[in-house]
Order: sequence, then C-alpha cells, then structure tokens
Amino acid sequence: MTQTKKQIGCFEKYLTLWVALCIGAGILIGNFAGESVSILSNWEVFKVNIPVAILVWLMIYPMMLQVDFSSIKSVGKRPKGLILTLVINWLIKPFTMAFFAWIFFSKIYAAWISPEMAGEYIAGAILLGAAPCTAMVFVWSYLTDGDPNYTLVQVSVNDLIILVAFVPIVGLLLGITNVQVPYDTLVASVLIFVVVPLLAGYLTHKILIGRKGESWFKESFLPRFKPVSILALLLTLILLFAFQGNTITDNPLIILLIAVPLIIQTYFIFFVAWLGGRKLKLPHAICSPAAMIGASNFFELAVAVAIALFGLQSPAALVTVVGVLVEVPVMLSLVALANKWKY
Repeated sequence: MTQTKKQIGCFEKYLTLWVALCIGAGILIGNFAGESVSILSNWEVFKVNIPVAILVWLMIYPMMLQVDFSSIKSVGKRPKGLILTLVINWLIKPFTMAFFAWIFFSKIYAAWISPEMAGEYIAGAILLGAAPCTAMVFVWSYLTDGDPNYTLVQVSVNDLIILVAFVPIVGLLLGITNVQVPYDTLVASVLIFVVVPLLAGYLTHKILIGRKGESWFKESFLPRFKPVSILALLLTLILLFAFQGNTITDNPLIILLIAVPLIIQTYFIFFVAWLGGRKLKLPHAICSPAAMIGASNFFELAVAVAIALFGLQSPAALVTVVGVLVEVPVMLSLVALANKWKY
C-alpha cells in the first residue's frame, strides 16, 4: 500500500508569490496615491498604528484558536523535545540572529548602509529572532510527519513564554545595538498582539469545544477564519509597501541584502536544532518539529512590533516583511531535508 504524499495548502505553498505581488501592488499604490495612503500612517494610539493593529490582530487570533493549553499537562512524559525547543528559541536563536545581522549590516554592508540605517535593520532582525513561530510550524510538522500533539505542546509553551520573555530579550538586544527602546510601546505591543488574541483564542476554544465538540470546532469553525487571516496578511503587506515604495525603487538591491543574513540564520538554527535533537536521541516525529519551530518565525508579531517601535516606513519594518518573503521557500527546502534525513 503506497502512502499518500502530503501536500501543503495552495496559499502556504505560494506564499512567496503572494508576498511578491503585494510588494508590487503596494509600491504602485504608494507611487500613485502616496498622500492619500499617508493618512493611515498617522492614525495611531501609543505609537501603535490602528489599521495595522486591526489587520495583524485578524492574522494572529485564528492562530491562537489552535492553541490548547490543556495539552501542556502531558509535558512531563517526554520533556527532552520541549527542552530542546526552549533552549533553541530563547537561549540561542535571538542572539545568533542579532550576531548575523550585526556582522552583515554593520560590517559587510558598511559601504552601502549608514550606521544609523544599519541599527534599524539589525533591530528588525532582532524582532524576528525573538519571535518563535506559532502557526506555520503546524504545516511544517505535518509535512515532515511530526507528532501533531507534541507540536501543539511545543507551540503552546512558546506562546506562554513570549508573554514574559519577548520584551526583556528584545530590550536587551536592542540596547546592545544602541537602539533606544521605548518600553511602554514594546509592552503595549505584546499586550495587543499576544495577550489579547491569546486570551480571546483560549476563551473561544474552551467555550465552543464545550458547547459544540472538538470535531465541529476543528472541521467547521476553524476553516472559516482561514480566508480572514490570509486577507489580513495580504492587506498588511500592501499597506507596508505602499510606504516603503520609494525606499525599494531607489535601492532595489536592499531586499537581497536583507535576505542574505535572514536565510543564513534560518539554516544555521535548523542544523543546530536538528543535531541537538539527534544528540538527545529524539524520535524524528519530535526532532523535526523542534527544528522547524527554531528555524521559522512569528513574523506577524515581528511586523506589528517593528511598526509600533519604528514606524511604517522604517528599515526595521522592511526587514520583518522580507522575513515573510524568504521564509516559505527556505522552510520548504528544510522540509525536504528533514524528510530526506528521516530516521
């Protein structure tokens, strides 16, 4: 009996294409309707842009609906995989991302990028590195025959740790790079983009499963939100590039320059996590998702916080969006490697 080959959904498979199209659409809108669009950039509360906040919240809330914190009670049965995930995501990944960004933006690219601009590019990379993936990792786990229940545990614990670790790690690393940190804005961003949707997702999950059952929740309710989160993502990207249009048309090479350290970091973290899992003698179904969580990013959160801290037109926001652009093709290559090395 032949095993059916697992397939990634159409949107996820061609995410890089959709992002590229949004870049083009955003640049065109920015060039032809720049003054009209600029009105949106001034609509903010505590430096949090309201239109972007709404769109990002619509992206994140459906992800939080999938988190089941009751699964955490089984952590003690197989702790090694969770320990690996936590070490990679919170003790290694943010610091290696900051290191690679510093090497490239401050040193290698010094001839093309001013020190001031380099600081913001590094800041955007730090925001990506400090935000472990919470949604797409379920896709990568599925494609590499990961244990779905254990992946859920890993993601759920990471979401809880984001609440307490994201702000101090970002603050520490931004301080090292001499970027002034507005902690009130950083804390407000975590509350808006993590705490509120996480609490809303948890309550929705608990109430609806209690009333309708888990089967209805997963098969009928969750699919309704997929188009909403996709549309919100695409609209956010168009809005971002409507403000980044001049930057990109004046210096189209910048996208490639930003992509290089992000790609190197992704492969580096994957190999560290993969080798760590093999050293711990984890089964493939746990080792593979652990490596995928480490390699991928919670780019929705990174985009939102970059905008809140530095603005819609900032180099930091551009870095987080380029993170979206490169993530899917790189992660699909890592899926192929994980399947090739299956043991």
